[in-house]
Amino acid sequence: MSEPMPGGRPGPEPGPGPADAASGASVMPEQAPGQARREAPEETPAAAPSGPADPAPLGVDRTPTGVPDVDARLDRLADVDDLPVSGHLGVYEDVHRGLRDTLTALDRRPGPPAPPAPSP
Repeated sequence: MSEPMPGGRPGPEPGPGPADAASGASVMPEQAPGQARREAPEETPAAAPSGPADPAPLGVDRTPTGVPDVDARLDRLADVDDLPVSGHLGVYEDVHRGLRDTLTALDRRPGPPAPPAPSP
């Protein structure tokens, strides 16, 4: 009888392993006299991929910011959907440069007027 496993259920019955531990020989089930030996079915190799997959859209939603310059840069990111990975870097660098220029331009603009000081 087998040892109980955690949870109170009996474990699997011990049996011969895939190899005889003493000799290292494989253990094969006995064959009845006159019975034809059954061969394992041949495995067909999986179809090898023919190359890298075609570019496909990632389906990432982009929410408009309301700032035309920023929205135009973010829309440019959609260009990578039609490019191989090797072409992504150029698009990302272009978008990064454009966003950086937009932020730099914001620093040059005067801000809104300061609120009037409270009168005493």
